Formats: sequence, C-alpha cells, structure tokens
Amino acid sequence: MDIKTYKKKLLESLYKPYLQCTTCPLGFQGRKNIVFGEGDPNAQLMFVGEGPGREEDSTGKPFVGRSGRLLDKIIELAGLKRSETFIANVVKCRPPGNRKPLPTESSTCKNLLLFKQIKIIRPKIICTLGSSALEALIEQPVSITKMRGAILKVKNMTILPTYHPAYILRNRKELENFANDIKNAKKYLDACPS
Repeated sequence: MDIKTYKKKLLESLYKPYLQCTTCPLGFQGRKNIVFGEGDPNAQLMFVGEGPGREEDSTGKPFVGRSGRLLDKIIELAGLKRSETFIANVVKCRPPGNRKPLPTESSTCKNLLLFKQIKIIRPKIICTLGSSALEALIEQPVSITKMRGAILKVKNMTILPTYHPAYILRNRKELENFANDIKNAKKYLDACPS
C-alpha cells in the first residue's frame, strides 16, 4: 500500500465516528453535511479556513462557492493544482448565518478532527485563511493584517497566514498580497528538501 492510500484510509477511519457528529452545538443547528475536507491526503500544502458556508454545507466540500473559485485561481497562479493540496476548515459544520464559530465549537472540532487531520497529512506548510483559522491553530488572538505573509513555526507546524478569500472579494486592493502569500507558500515548498 502506498503512502497516499494509507493516509486516505487513516482519514476515513478518523471521520467514521463523526459522520453524524453532535459533539458541539453546531451538530444541532441545521447543518446539511459535515465538511471534513478534501484533497491529496499526502499534500505538502494544506489550506485551513474558518468553517463551511452555505454552498459548502450543501455539497459537503470545502471552498466551492465564490471564495473557493477565487482560491482555486490563486492556487493555479502559484503553479499548483487544487488536487495537489488539502483543504479543510477549523469547524466542519456550518455556523448559523455564517457567523464566526464560538470558542467551544472551534476548540471541540480542532481537537477532535483538525489536529488529527494535520498529523495524518503532515503538510510541510499550512496556509491559514483568515484570522479565525490562524487563531485556532496558534491559540491566541491575532491581527491578520499584521501577521499575514509571515512564516510561523508553532507546535511542530509551519504556518503561513493570509487573508480569507471572502475578504479579498470585498477588498480587491488586497488581492496582490493574497496571491503573493500563496506564491510564497509554494516557494517555501520548493525550497524544502524532499
């Protein structure tokens, strides 16, 4: 069995007990699908967002709406394909009204699933999308405008924070910075030994 197949089986085993998860309040608040994440289980680059939106909840796939289409374009501009990455969110169920996940929701989901996903996939770099995703991983409040683009080493993870694509859709002036951050994540990968 190759490493990709092995990691895929590990992820499937991780998700199985949570297919009908009601561990936190989001499990009772009208979700249609649990959005565990998707992509290459052996990806070197992992993207982590805040939580699924309406389209993600409907399809069960992360970043498939307008934000996802923008992210796909930027990934391609950086010289990668979406299928070569792994994309997930801190929380796997849509918060009502697309609100920010509550601390207990975020904490529950990242400890049950996200940190275990990261441990299985073992990406060389994690690109967090927005302040909520970065705060969940480093466990402290942040200003994304001050932290974006910096490479951080936290708890055996290498993290490059950037804006959430939804923010870029509302603030086009930051598009170049967002694109450069993703390109820098790719440059980091290119410089890493195989």
